[in-house]
Amino acid sequence: MKFPLYIAKRYLFTKSKSNAINIITIIAAIGVFAGAFSLFIVLSGFSGLRDFSLSFSNEFDPDLKALPDTGKIIQLSEEQEDRLLKIEGIEELTQVIEERVILSYKQKSNPAYIKGVDANYQQVTKIDSAIVFGTWLTKSEPQVVVGNGLSRLLDIGTFNYQNLLKIMVPKPGKGQVTMTNIQNAFSTRQTIVSGVYSVNEELDSKYVFTNINFARDLLSMQPDEVTGVEFKISSEADLDRISEEIIAVLGDNVQIKTREELNDALNKMLNSENLFVYLIFTLVLTIALFNVVGSIIVMILDKRENMKTLHSLGATTRQIRNIFFYQGMLMTVLGGLLGLGFAIVLIILQMQFDLVMITPSLPYPVQMRAKNVIIVVATIFTLGFIASYIAAGTTRKALK
Repeated sequence: MKFPLYIAKRYLFTKSKSNAINIITIIAAIGVFAGAFSLFIVLSGFSGLRDFSLSFSNEFDPDLKALPDTGKIIQLSEEQEDRLLKIEGIEELTQVIEERVILSYKQKSNPAYIKGVDANYQQVTKIDSAIVFGTWLTKSEPQVVVGNGLSRLLDIGTFNYQNLLKIMVPKPGKGQVTMTNIQNAFSTRQTIVSGVYSVNEELDSKYVFTNINFARDLLSMQPDEVTGVEFKISSEADLDRISEEIIAVLGDNVQIKTREELNDALNKMLNSENLFVYLIFTLVLTIALFNVVGSIIVMILDKRENMKTLHSLGATTRQIRNIFFYQGMLMTVLGGLLGLGFAIVLIILQMQFDLVMITPSLPYPVQMRAKNVIIVVATIFTLGFIASYIAAGTTRKALK
């Protein structure tokens, strides 16, 4: 191995008599450098965008959420609530009631979901930080907090006592609704808008928050009935164990979802985008590595007489083939690692000094992750191995 590697290093770092070969080698090295550089930049950028996108839903979604497996209702007694709070790893829980409603304000109407929450809701989620106008709910009067999207759609302001927001929901029961009894088919309440929140476009146009007792009265639900229980879990806790203990308390008719499962569609979309971008830039890197193949083949043709001399001195065909294989691997690895190093420096500078801005106040999000480094190194090594092996395979013909 030492003999082929020594010759490979000499061929790689020593200028050839032909300027064309030197230029081809430089172009091949630059191609590998650029491919590794761009691949890591894109992966780091998508990691940052992923965290940035999920950070908004993290303000809204709990660590764990118990939902009814069938139907819409979970029976939750005070004794069950006490048992849940005693489970190791559960820091806090909150009861919630969710249902689809119709919002009506002045002459405008829009469907939405009402979400009744208790006083512990702010301890489980970070919804406080999402309030952009007004205040969070108080117990002084019936109030709601609407999303920024709903606020624009209905042209709703905060604390407008002259124009109250009307919330309508179909009454439970059976039978057909006709024009004569359509008003009686809906439970209707009027309330004041105390605040406006902003999380993301989807949630801002979907949810209206209110006190749980107001939602329970609107939906004609019993005091021990909820549609979900949300939990704040300590960072070191075992989610699988806690989920099993929650089911043991609430019964088998509930299902437990993690924050990732609550955002399953968003996670799948982000993972798919990340995969497609990786495949596209891997294709670019593969095309760049064809330059390595061409560079090695040209080098083989240039060194044909040297190869015959080495063969006459006792070097085997395999050793001569390994010379050019190692040369291709050295070119690929050195160019790739150099590109990766420059990309890491650029990502660190972006994280520290906000070199690229999306808006005057929002820097482009990037994340430095060891996984991305491993992906880039593994991709370069694999593609470089294949390219070098293909190129080195032409030495047998050159010796004839």
